[in-house]
Amino acid sequence: MADLDDLREGNNFGLGIASSNNSFHVKGAENLPWGMKDRLSRIFNPKTGRTVMLAFDHGFIMGPTSGLERIDLSIVPLIEYADCLMCTRGILRTMIPPTTNKPICLRSDAGTSILTELNDNALIDVEDALRMNVSAMAVMLSIGDAAHEAKTIANLYKAVDKGARYGIPVMGVTAVGKDMARDARYFGLASRIAAENGANIVKTYYCDGFENVVAACPVPVVIAGGKKLPELEALELCYKAISEGAAGVDMGRNVFQSEAPAAMIQAVHAVVHDGLKPEQALELFNELKSK
Repeated sequence: MADLDDLREGNNFGLGIASSNNSFHVKGAENLPWGMKDRLSRIFNPKTGRTVMLAFDHGFIMGPTSGLERIDLSIVPLIEYADCLMCTRGILRTMIPPTTNKPICLRSDAGTSILTELNDNALIDVEDALRMNVSAMAVMLSIGDAAHEAKTIANLYKAVDKGARYGIPVMGVTAVGKDMARDARYFGLASRIAAENGANIVKTYYCDGFENVVAACPVPVVIAGGKKLPELEALELCYKAISEGAAGVDMGRNVFQSEAPAAMIQAVHAVVHDGLKPEQALELFNELKSK
């Protein structure tokens, strides 16, 4: 029973003061349950509403590609500089120290290797994601690939259903069909379809007209880094995407294949969260590289 001694009647009800606006910092998440918001808040910095995700899930189709031969040597030293890690369950269990306390965006579908075309990926069991305490599940969406489009949309839809049951957000990862152009029309279509089917985050590529892609997508858009670029070009890519409305970046090769990966991810972080321009971020990169 509560102690009734010195129990004081409430007297500070803020009469005449309007209720504070409890707006949430993640686009499209205002009406989500608390657990979903909690996980999204781990991924997206509440102060900026943005994220720097470090993607190293490439091995699930590419094998030990350059820079990912030894995750313990190439990726683990970078973890402290990332807001979120994107990887597969096998790498998470074997290589990523649980003491890092970084949110995980788990690659939650699996298919054939780079030696074949995009296929009908299979989903992992959502209970496996729960056991690993992940903050989001990432599922590929292949629009414009006639043989596989329906299956990947169904996969995304099923992942959203399962994620909603347990409070786990889903990131739809847009893939480019072989007959589709990498333009705003395609990425806008793919991003909107992902969001319409319930994705809480969309990962897509930067393109001309990117601001239209973002504006028409009701959930946060993060950009994929894509192929390896010179450091200045990669930083320019980040800056343009953020300036045109992206909620962050999910970079892999442009970080772990850089000549100075730790310096590069810190420079990317400065662009995304601190608003550094590309030239300023490159100066930071060079300064950190020389240490």
